Amino acid sequence: MRRNNLGYLGLLGLLGLLGPGTGNLWLLGFFGFFGFFGMLRESGSDERNDRNIDRACRNAFAFDTIVATFSYTYVASSKAFDAMPLFVALLSQGILIFGLSYTYYSGKGD
Repeated sequence: MRRNNLGYLGLLGLLGLLGPGTGNLWLLGFFGFFGFFGMLRESGSDERNDRNIDRACRNAFAFDTIVATFSYTYVASSKAFDAMPLFVALLSQGILIFGLSYTYYSGKGD
């Protein structure tokens, strides 16, 4: 079995430390990436784990595609460019969808 490298996404959580120092509290959201360190405890990658990752990626991709389509259409049709940062923030929720989907598929079994 090969090593599960997905757990190293937890290193992105260190970007959250920039939040208090720069006064940009939006950076505190990066602390959520620390949850991926839990994947380092797993024994490695096997076919079932790879299939669960593929399923979770599919869910995150579908979410991001739908949100991007509706948000860009809304901004372009209503010329509400002030709402664009909100929609960009919604696109970042794809990583949350991935994490929740992966946890669900890993616990459900086949």
